[in-house]
Amino acid sequence: YHNHLLHLAGIRLAPKEKLEIPVLFMPAEMKIYKAVVVIHVMRENGENWPYKVPAESNTDLNRNVTIAENGETQGILWIYPINGTPEAPQQKTVVIRSQARQRLEQRVELLLVGVMPGATALPDAGNSAMANTGESSNTPEVTDGSSATLEFLYELQYQSDEMRSQLESLVGMELVEKEWDTESRIVTLIFNVVFAPSKPMRNEATIIIQCTAGGLWKFPLVFIATEPEVDDVINIEAVGLNKESIVGFKLTSQTR
Repeated sequence: YHNHLLHLAGIRLAPKEKLEIPVLFMPAEMKIYKAVVVIHVMRENGENWPYKVPAESNTDLNRNVTIAENGETQGILWIYPINGTPEAPQQKTVVIRSQARQRLEQRVELLLVGVMPGATALPDAGNSAMANTGESSNTPEVTDGSSATLEFLYELQYQSDEMRSQLESLVGMELVEKEWDTESRIVTLIFNVVFAPSKPMRNEATIIIQCTAGGLWKFPLVFIATEPEVDDVINIEAVGLNKESIVGFKLTSQTR
C-alpha cells in the first residue's frame, strides 16, 4: 500500500446508491502490510445533522462522526482496516512415492525465499511440532521460545473432506530442523514425512506455511502409492486331466 492519503472529493451518491472503491495491493517485501480506508460523508447542501453525540457515549461513536462548532453532526466516517499478506508464487510440486503396504519415511526440504527477519538470527534446529492435517486455523507455532527465533505456522490442507478422510490416517508431517541464511534471506524448513498407504492411490494436498513476520508460501504435495508386493505364490498341482485340484489359503482383513 502507498503510504499517503488518497483524497476523493466531490463524489455524489443518490439514496441507496453503491460506491466501489478499488484497492490495489502490490507488496515489495514478504511482510505484513496494513492500511485504512476512510470514507467521510457529508450532506450535499452543507447542512449538519441535528444529532448531538452524548458525552457519555462510547469512543467508537465519537470516532465515527465529525462534529461542527455548534455540536451538530457534520459528517459520518466509515473506517475499514485492511491487512495485506504477501503470497509467494506457486512453488514446485513435491512428490511423495511409496509402495502400498509399506511405510515410507522421507525428509523434505522446503525453501522460503524472501523471509523478512523478525530478529537477527535463527537457530539451526528448533522444537518439532506436528502439522495440523485439517483445515482449521489452530495450527501450532514453531518456536523454541527465544526472541531471536522466527516463528512459522504450517498446515496440511486437502482438496476435499473425502480426500482428507483417505489421507489423514496415512500421512504424518513433523518439522525437524530449520536453517536461516541471513545473506540470501532464505529459510529452509526440513520436514520428516511419513507415508504408509494401504492400497494404490494418487492424492494431492498442499502444505501452507505462514511466517508471523509476514508472508505465505504454498507447496503442492502429491502422494503416490504404487502396487504392493506379491503376498505369496500359490502352486496348484493337477491330479489328472479334467479333474479339479483344490488349494486352501487364508486371508486376514486389515479392518473390521
